[in-house]
Amino acid sequence: MKRKLVVIGAGMASGRMLEQLFDAAPDAFDVTLFNAEPRGNYNRLMLSPVLSGEKTYEEIITHRPDWYEAHGVDCRFGQPVVRIDRDARVVHSNHSSAEYDALVIATGSAPFIIPVVGKELPGVVAYRDLEDTHAMIEAGVAGKDAVVIGGGLLGLEAAAGMAARGASVTVIHLMGHLMERQLDPAAGYLLQRDLEKRGIKVHCKGATKAILGHDRAEAVLLEDGTVYPADLVCMAVGIRPETRIAVDAHLEVERGVVVDDAMRTSDPHIFALGECVEHRGQLFGLVAPLYDQAKVLAKTLLDQATTFAPVQTATKLKVTGCDLFSAGDFAEGEGREDIVFRDPGRGIYKRLVLENNRIIGVVMYGDTADGNWFYGLMKDATDIGEMRETLIFGPAFQGGAAPDPMAAVAALPPEAEICGCNGVCKGTITDAVLGGATTLDAVRACTKASGSCGTCTGLVEQVMKLTLGDGFTAAAPAGMCKCTTHSHEDVRRLIRSMGLKSIPAVMQELGWETVGGCHSCRPALNFYLLAEWPLEYTDDRQSRFVSERNHANIQKDGTYSVVPRMWGGVTTPAELRAIADAAEKYDVPMVKVTGGQRIDLLGVRKEDLPHMWADLNAAGMVSGHAYSKGLRTVKTCVGQQFCRFGTQDSTGLGVRLEKLLWGSWTPHKVKLGISGCPRNCAEATCKDVGVVCVDSGFQISVAGAAGMEVKETEHLATVPGEDEAVQIIAAFVQLYREHARYLDRPYKWVAKVGLDWVRSQIDDLPTRAALVERFEISQSVYRRDPWADLSTPTETPKWAPLADLTLEAAE
Repeated sequence: MKRKLVVIGAGMASGRMLEQLFDAAPDAFDVTLFNAEPRGNYNRLMLSPVLSGEKTYEEIITHRPDWYEAHGVDCRFGQPVVRIDRDARVVHSNHSSAEYDALVIATGSAPFIIPVVGKELPGVVAYRDLEDTHAMIEAGVAGKDAVVIGGGLLGLEAAAGMAARGASVTVIHLMGHLMERQLDPAAGYLLQRDLEKRGIKVHCKGATKAILGHDRAEAVLLEDGTVYPADLVCMAVGIRPETRIAVDAHLEVERGVVVDDAMRTSDPHIFALGECVEHRGQLFGLVAPLYDQAKVLAKTLLDQATTFAPVQTATKLKVTGCDLFSAGDFAEGEGREDIVFRDPGRGIYKRLVLENNRIIGVVMYGDTADGNWFYGLMKDATDIGEMRETLIFGPAFQGGAAPDPMAAVAALPPEAEICGCNGVCKGTITDAVLGGATTLDAVRACTKASGSCGTCTGLVEQVMKLTLGDGFTAAAPAGMCKCTTHSHEDVRRLIRSMGLKSIPAVMQELGWETVGGCHSCRPALNFYLLAEWPLEYTDDRQSRFVSERNHANIQKDGTYSVVPRMWGGVTTPAELRAIADAAEKYDVPMVKVTGGQRIDLLGVRKEDLPHMWADLNAAGMVSGHAYSKGLRTVKTCVGQQFCRFGTQDSTGLGVRLEKLLWGSWTPHKVKLGISGCPRNCAEATCKDVGVVCVDSGFQISVAGAAGMEVKETEHLATVPGEDEAVQIIAAFVQLYREHARYLDRPYKWVAKVGLDWVRSQIDDLPTRAALVERFEISQSVYRRDPWADLSTPTETPKWAPLADLTLEAAE
């Protein structure tokens, strides 16, 4: 007699299992198929083309009614199962029941709905099945505002589908780049760039706070205060195994329904497969392992010994024009190395992650034709040692001669232009080399080739190598670090001219040689982006020095130094009591007065930092930024308020300037001195910016130093009024922020550009006003107290040190 098989769920996994079962033994089972949806199996992977209008539902049906009829399947669609009676071996739906000898649970997964205010409003949908797709289509997305919460595979497919129907779509993603589980930052940047070209706005590092609206969804509010209008909100932040029926039946359930290698649950008569299962602690969301489970379960039901052994899977995005491929593990790790190919002009990026001469991860964007070949090498754990030099070029270059990078240059005629900026052709460079110019600098001096933008440097060197042969020695890279040949100045200029607004964007477009950058370039890039795009770029804490990340100065024993800000060196009895109380409460071993007229609490344990900050905040004190590449101190004398020699209110001016400038990130630390008379008690003439008050006004000087180098300031301007003095100083600081190389103090920068140029910018009133305006825009974003943001007296710290990039301070 036929055995009775009941299947709960008519999805892709159970559909493939039935196909395997019927092919192997068409008469072995009487099958009853329950499904909560009022239909049978369809290809859920093709829902995004249905949403976009590229396909219809009829085109994605996998099993039509006649297929079920031909195999004698008792279809009970639209009947969700409500109970499993394990003792009687009976399944109950909301309308009927069915006995079983074997039961298969294939309930799939349910969308995760983030618990925010407004999630129940009409107009808020998930994106999981055909009903969700129809809801988005019927919402009339053409000409409407749609917000997709979630920048993973499903969210981006939903966004592309609605954009194709004419909606104005914004994707909000919590992480730093799209599809972070499948893509590294460089590929994530390329994906974002292509989506934005299609009119889809992307907001990364965006945490949803609430969905706003009265009778239906009208907008999405983020934690940072940003509001996006939304006629439709699509939740696509993730999925969870649908295990409720298994839990009610008292089967073993962890994150998913627990199964063994044969797909059997804790009940020997009940099996499970698909997104609802957990196998050896692993969940499954891609179709390839689900189909493998289907093969295993079909054999298990036919009493054939078999084992489910999941393998690495590959990911592709079903969005027209966004060609990506991802497989394996591409995270950084000890003993791993990368082979990277970039073609910024064509938007192509390929990265192979190797360990012990084997591929363990593949990320490709823009050209994925060789993806399956790389995937095969990875699955088979192929030793790639012999093909390492040509591996990144794909299978076409294996087993034969390696491609000759010089062949293309050799084929160029003498009149071919090499340096577009200066109109220098190949023949001119060749003649210069034959005439004795055997170094890049010599060729540059003779011909000007590579002397402007520098992007042709590599091509010039290839012409030199072709001419000199073994006599050619490449010049050492003169870039900002080992990751690039671009100088600091080039990088700043290109960030501005190319509109690059993220670290991955810079690294991809400028051809960074090291994936993820290094401890030298990441802090510099972070600052340059922050200075150039204060309203659009979000400060990246991973790219800051350890003291800046922890908002306190690390000491040689691993403890920290805490320096509260004292505006202009002025304090109060209440502040002094708060400092004394903090020193006693947290067993601070040393309390020291600094050279910047502040009090330093030395030897604070890291775990005590947020609690100490909270205590000091309660007394009205904020971070002194003694650890920052930014404003440190404004040293003042008492001025005319108390001193008989004082000519102006130097203390008041110092307090005003400190409150204006604090929180401003700069290429290096900045210190000010404000002296109330020429006796210069505040040592204003050896600071980055100094003001000496005189009877007629304020003498402003800049570019002093009193550290490893000692240098007197240079006179910038003399003005009669305090307001103008403040404006000039703000303009100077902004000019320094916009033009200085990272980690150059003002005196080094001024020496490079010349004080005359600085003075010409400051003296020009429209330029000065524009500088002040840009400074104020930046301050509107970044002038905030990190201690207040990160401290709470009753909770653990909201920050944590990052292990992947330890940057020591470079004073």
